[in-house]
Order: sequence, then C-alpha cells, then structure tokens
Amino acid sequence: MESSIRVLATPRSSDLHERPAGDLPGVPLLLAGIVLILAGALVLGLGRTHSLPHLLGVPVAVLGALTLAGLAPVLPGEPRVVQVFGAYRGTIRHTGLRWTNPFARRRAVSTRLRNHETATLKVNDQQGNPIEIAAVVVWQVEDTARALYGVDEVAAFVAMQAETAVRHIAQAYPYQNDEPGRPSLRDSSNAISQELSAEFARRVASAGVHVVESRLSRLSYAPEIAHAMLQRQQADAIVAARERIVAGAVGMVEMALDRLAEDEVVELDDERRAAMVSNLLVVLCADRTQPVVNAGSLYQ
Repeated sequence: MESSIRVLATPRSSDLHERPAGDLPGVPLLLAGIVLILAGALVLGLGRTHSLPHLLGVPVAVLGALTLAGLAPVLPGEPRVVQVFGAYRGTIRHTGLRWTNPFARRRAVSTRLRNHETATLKVNDQQGNPIEIAAVVVWQVEDTARALYGVDEVAAFVAMQAETAVRHIAQAYPYQNDEPGRPSLRDSSNAISQELSAEFARRVASAGVHVVESRLSRLSYAPEIAHAMLQRQQADAIVAARERIVAGAVGMVEMALDRLAEDEVVELDDERRAAMVSNLLVVLCADRTQPVVNAGSLYQ
C-alpha cells in the first residue's frame, strides 16, 4: 500500500499583502464590557446574601473582561496589525477606539511620511573620479503586512537600500559631462532624482514602502582631486568666455566694415582692411592689458 505525503505550501512573508481586519466600533463594546463586569460583580455580591447562584457572576465578569481586552485605540497614521496565534489576520486602519479579537496581538505600524538622509558616501563616478555624494529620501509604509513581516526592521532596511541606490546611481553617471546632451550628476538633477526614486522604489517594494521623493543633498569631488578639478573647471570657463568674446568681436568688426562701406566714409584696400581688422580685434579682445595697436602696414 502506497502512502503519499502531501506538503501544504505555506505563504512566504514576502507574498503577504495588507487586508482589512475584522473590527468593530469600540465605544459600544466598552460600555458593554463595563456593564458585564458590574453585572457579574453584582450577581456575586447578591448571591451570597440572597441565596442566589452567585457563581453565575463569574462567567459574566469574565465575558466583560474579554470584551474590554479586545479594545485598542488606533491613532491617525498608525494602523494596527492584528496577529492571532502567529497568523496575520488583517490591519485596522479605522481611527478611534476599535474592537477586535481579544486574543489577538495588535501591533502598531507607522504610515506617516519619514525622511532619511544617507551618510556622505565616497564612490567613483562613471569616469572613475572619486566623488562625495549623499541623498535625502521621503518614504512611507504603504503595505503594513509587508513592512512588518517582509523585513526584519523596515527603517534599517530602507536606510541600507537608500545607500545602495545612491551608490548605483553615482557609478552609472559622470560627475559632469563635456559632451552636450548627455546626462550627468551635476547638470541633470531632475533626471537623476527621478531615476534615483525609481531605483530606490524597486529595491524597497518587497517591504511595502512607497517612495514619495528623493534628491541629492550633497555632490562634490573628493578632497584629493577637488583642487585639480576646480582648476579644470576654471580653465573651461575661461576658454568658454574667450570663445564668446572672440565671436562677439568678429561680429562687431564685420558690422563696422559693412557700415563703413555703406556710408562710404573711407575706401579701404585689402592691406588697410586687414590692418583695421587686426586693430579692432586687439582692442575688443584685450583683457586687463593695454592693447597695442598696429600703426603700420602689414609689410612693415
């Protein structure tokens, strides 16, 4: 005779989802519990003096005590997770005094908004440059069952995953990008924030956490290369400024030559035109130094 053993699959904690618990308004049951306890005490007292079955007061009083034991206050933003003999029975989200199974364990889980700022992390960006980066994330518990049973400690889990997400984003982009149109940590703050939120939300979904917002709060080069990178930024700024000055000077020279030709102020041959262009560019592009104007011809 063959015997088969059937293994019952128990749901994993990560497969749990929040569901409403069976709860009732607590104020009527509070009054009912008080009345039952008083009635039980009255029956016990009268039974001893009037030869009544005073032992009937004991179950009445016990029933009243069990009624009061099932009461639990539920604060706004702090629902109660109901657990009976180790099994999840639902979540009470109705605020006020509520009543549920008196043998249940009612654990409060905060669903308020919380801020978490990561420590300043030292990582290498996409180009291998060491940078210091930190972020602020705003989050809240959305699924109380997953937050309580899916992870050991939801706040510690969120803190660890936030740092991991920041490291991942920092290594995926350069600090700054010289190529126009390509995102970088410094110049694409909105796009980086959106991707950081998406990465963080993906990592904490198993804990029932909803990510409201996340942004970089600190971004800089590491101290060992900060001075060199500052010099590079200054050099890039100087080159960009010089390019703009030269472009503007060339436009002004062209305008001056066109006006002179239109108004027939003076007739310039190629040699004088070249000398005038040279002098105008020297005057317009000079910076903090006395410009030296060429007073001769191109051949002197």
